Amino acid sequence: MLRHEFQPGRLVAGVFLTAVGVVYAGDATGAWQAPWFVAIPLVVGGLCLAGAAAAVNRAVRRRRSGRTAAGPAPGRSPRVPEGAGS
Repeated sequence: MLRHEFQPGRLVAGVFLTAVGVVYAGDATGAWQAPWFVAIPLVVGGLCLAGAAAAVNRAVRRRRSGRTAAGPAPGRSPRVPEGAGS
């Protein structure tokens, strides 16, 4: 299997969506009672945390590679938009 880069945002989103599935599976089997709206805060909170984790991961990776948000990648010329300078 080929190695891939670790993406913590996807991991966090998957954990929260799995938790929603477990809550509704427990409700369906009668193990406990879950209100219908319990998925809304779990999904929204999980997606917010996943976005934050992805943003932190991107900032760390950019800082390690030496790139800044303002400048182009090292060794590349800035891209000129079409129609510029005419």
